Amino acid sequence: MSLKEDLETIKQTGLQEVTAASDSKALNEIKVKLLGKKGPITKALRGISQLSVAERPIVGSFANKVRDELTDAINEKQTQLEREILNKQLASETIDVTLPGNNIPMGHPHVIQQVIDEIEDIFIGMGYQVLNGPEVEEEHYNFEMMNLPKNHPARDMQDTFYITKEILMRTHTSPMQARALQQHDFNKGPLKMISPGVVFRRDTDDPTHSHQFHQVEGIVIDKHITMADLKGTLEVMSHKLFGDKFKVRVRPSYFPFTEPSVEADVTCMNCEGKGCEVCKGSGWIEVLGAGMVHPNVLKMAGVDSQEYGGFAFGVGPDRFAMLKYGVNDIRDFYLNDLRFLTQFD
Repeated sequence: MSLKEDLETIKQTGLQEVTAASDSKALNEIKVKLLGKKGPITKALRGISQLSVAERPIVGSFANKVRDELTDAINEKQTQLEREILNKQLASETIDVTLPGNNIPMGHPHVIQQVIDEIEDIFIGMGYQVLNGPEVEEEHYNFEMMNLPKNHPARDMQDTFYITKEILMRTHTSPMQARALQQHDFNKGPLKMISPGVVFRRDTDDPTHSHQFHQVEGIVIDKHITMADLKGTLEVMSHKLFGDKFKVRVRPSYFPFTEPSVEADVTCMNCEGKGCEVCKGSGWIEVLGAGMVHPNVLKMAGVDSQEYGGFAFGVGPDRFAMLKYGVNDIRDFYLNDLRFLTQFD
């Protein structure tokens, strides 16, 4: 049998073996056997040197053709096997698109942050800007600029975390009132701003008090601002937060940075004004402090108190959240108990 006939036999046998291969492993073994260094084609090519000069190129070309055909057949078979594996996998992993999806737990803003966001939305809708200030504050802005000079007895109302003699953890967000007054150009219009944030006081934690809580300071400064403007603003905020059926009243109080000063109450959410244990029978719940900005605060910020005036208020989102959702202990907001917090998502 000639060398060319041997190559033809190798090709036909090889093609049959490739066709019969049932998996990639068997196909790879056939590839190594046929095309490897010790395979029949390699051995046949070594015998070309024994042929005549005229036969060598003919047989050599035929040998290369056999090798190429076997290589193409092996590659095609490999593609076919991979396609069959994929089809079987797709058939076994068919997705029923009518089945409900998996419930993936989603995070959400903390309930107090939700209340702060709601307050911000209300005041942005009334044309206010939202300003944020430093939690580590200068005593000058925290007290002096708020009409609380050194040795003022009202400082005892805000027992303070001092870092140095002049640096402290802010006891209220009111310092942003002074900073905004200093920077605002009243030639461009009135100042209307709120400043939300965390404040700190040396207080004993109990169901209604915390050493760290939230506050939203608000201020409006312009010409001809009156107490009626303040009360109307507080009514809009309260109605948006609690509903139109809840009324607002103001009563005299004292704060060093406002004159006159008031405390604002809203209708008790628990009894709707009828009187209960929560409101101690009064039908009202205290929610915030406010008043007309003290002339000294304006003067220290470089604002003409004879021409300009306005009102300021301080809202406690923690207390608002307690009232809105009927929570009796402020500490529940800070215990990170998901069973409690997920009620408000």
